[in-house]
Amino acid sequence: MAARTRTPGGRDRPAYRCSECGATPPKWFGRCPECQTWGTVEEVGGAAAPVRTTAAVPVTSPARPIPQVDGTVAVARPTGVDEFDRVLGGGLVPGAVILLAGEPGVGKSTLLLDVAARTATAEQRTLYITGEESAGQVRLRADRIGALNEHLYLAADSNLASVLGQIDDVKPSLLVLDSVQTVASPEIDGAPGGMAQVREVAGALIRASKERAMTTLLVGHVTKDGQIAGPRLLEHLVDVVLNFEGDRHARLRLVRGVKNRFGNTDEVGCFELHDEGITGLSDPSGLFLTRRDTPVSGTCLTVALEGRRPLVTEVQALTVETALPTPRRTTSGLDSSRMATVTAVLEQHGGIVVGKRDVYAATVGGVRLGEPAADLSLALALASAASGRPLPSGLVAVGELGLAGEVRRVTGIQRRLAEAERLGFRHAIVPADPGKVPQGMRVIEARTIADALDAARIPRRRRGDD
Repeated sequence: MAARTRTPGGRDRPAYRCSECGATPPKWFGRCPECQTWGTVEEVGGAAAPVRTTAAVPVTSPARPIPQVDGTVAVARPTGVDEFDRVLGGGLVPGAVILLAGEPGVGKSTLLLDVAARTATAEQRTLYITGEESAGQVRLRADRIGALNEHLYLAADSNLASVLGQIDDVKPSLLVLDSVQTVASPEIDGAPGGMAQVREVAGALIRASKERAMTTLLVGHVTKDGQIAGPRLLEHLVDVVLNFEGDRHARLRLVRGVKNRFGNTDEVGCFELHDEGITGLSDPSGLFLTRRDTPVSGTCLTVALEGRRPLVTEVQALTVETALPTPRRTTSGLDSSRMATVTAVLEQHGGIVVGKRDVYAATVGGVRLGEPAADLSLALALASAASGRPLPSGLVAVGELGLAGEVRRVTGIQRRLAEAERLGFRHAIVPADPGKVPQGMRVIEARTIADALDAARIPRRRRGDD
C-alpha cells in the first residue's frame, strides 16, 4: 500500500508522481499539469516531500552586470566535421551536454566515433564509453572508418560509478556515452533505461560536465513513435537536443537541431552513410535528382527547405487504371494526407481526373517532404502522369495549394529560387508576387492550379469528358 503523508488536519494524503517528467502534483490528474502527458500520474510508494522554507544565506558569487560576465568560457571548438558544427552553432562548447537521438542503425555511433577521433589531442583527450557493445567491436568500427587516435580513450562500462571513475582517471575534454539508457546506478532501484535510472545517470553526468568544463555527448534511444525514450525531463536538462534522421535503406542522413542553447534550431546537417563511415554533404541536392537525356512524364522538381538549407528535390508520380473498387493511394517520402488533398484539388479545380486510378507518389533519394511548399510540384507530377505529357525541361515548381484551388505563397521563395538557379534550372512556377528573383531565372506566377497547369502545358479535362 502506498505511503501517505499527514495533512495539517491529521488525515492521510497520498503522494503522486508523473512517470514522464517526474513532477509531483498535489493530487491525481489524468493529464500531467507539467508535461501535458496523459495517463502518467501515478500514486507512488514514497511519501510526498513536506513543504519546506529555505532561509537566505550569504552569496558566494554575487550578481554582476551582464557586460562584465566572462563570455569566453562559452566559445565553441570546431570538431572537424563541418556539417555537425553547422547544427551545433560552430562546434562543441566546454561544459555543454548534447543529446543525440535516433533510430537503431541510423549511424549515431559511427558519427560520434568519428567526431571523438577528430577532436582528440594531447591537450584535450576524449573518452568514449560504450554500454551497448564491447570495446573490441568499437575498435573494429574505428578501423573501418579511420577513427584511430592515441588520444582517444575507449572503455566498455554500464555502471555509473565506474563511468565517473573513468572520468576521474582520464580527465577528458570530451565524453561520449553510448548510450544513456544502458548505464545504471547501483544506488537506484530499477533496470537500466527506466525513468529513475535515466534521471540519475543524466543528472550525475551533467554535474560532472559543468564542474569540469567537459563537453558531453549522450546517445539516446527513441520509441517506436519516434520520440526520445526516457523522461521528458532529460530533454529539459541538456543544453542541446539533436535528432538523427534517415531511412536505413537510403544513403542520406539528417542531423536536425531541436533545442540549442548555443545556436539556431533551424539548422540541418546532411550526411551520407557508406561502407567506409559517414561523411558530410555540403551540397546534397544531387542525391535527390535523376539525370535524364529526355524528359519523362510524371516527374517534377521542387525546392524544399530543410531548416535554412534549400534542397532541390524530384517528385515522381504514377497513375494506372485499376479494377479495385477503392483505388490505391501510396506514398514514399510524402505525407499521405497531403497527397489526398492535392489529388482532390487537382480533380476539382484543375480538371485532371484521377479518381478511378491507382496513384503512387515518391521522392528521389529517400528525402522526406513534409512542408506544404511541395504541393504544387506534386500536383504537376500527378497531372503529367495522368496526361502522359512530360513537363518542360528544367522546370521547378514551388507553392502551397489551398482547397479552393489557389496557389499560396511559401516562406523563403527567393532562397529557393537562388538554389535552383545555381544548379542550372532556368524556369519556375511560383505563387503570385514572389519578390526579387535571380537573374537568368524565368518565373511564371500562378494564382490558381489551373494557371499552373496551363503554364506547364498540361491539357486539362472536364468531368464527363472521354
